[in-house]
Amino acid sequence: MKPTYIDHIVLIVKDINKTAEFYSVFLGEPELKNDEEVAFKIGETKIFFGLPLKEYLLGDKDSYSLNHLAFGVTSTEELKELEKILNDAKISNKGIRIDKYGKKEYISFDDLDGYRIEFYNRPLE
Repeated sequence: MKPTYIDHIVLIVKDINKTAEFYSVFLGEPELKNDEEVAFKIGETKIFFGLPLKEYLLGDKDSYSLNHLAFGVTSTEELKELEKILNDAKISNKGIRIDKYGKKEYISFDDLDGYRIEFYNRPLE
């Protein structure tokens, strides 16, 4: 048996209000927002952005980082629409590129806390 979907993802951020404003540009209105966290729903998956729960030492789970988070799209047209949304919002990005395998298109950019975000074109099978 293996999991059939991603239930949620949690990222630690520095500023809830700025994070909510940044992600609202391309994810719409948050499903939840308070002084300590903001959450968005993408399909069946929730992504939570929260403030650190405590002061922590290197090695605590709350100090871990993330290489990147990729949101899926299913066509070049969707990717182009998202590129326009990012550009209109003046969110610096690298434009549409081909992945290192030479197969899939994507756009990458960094959020306010330095997390690498991608929109990755992988048509559903």
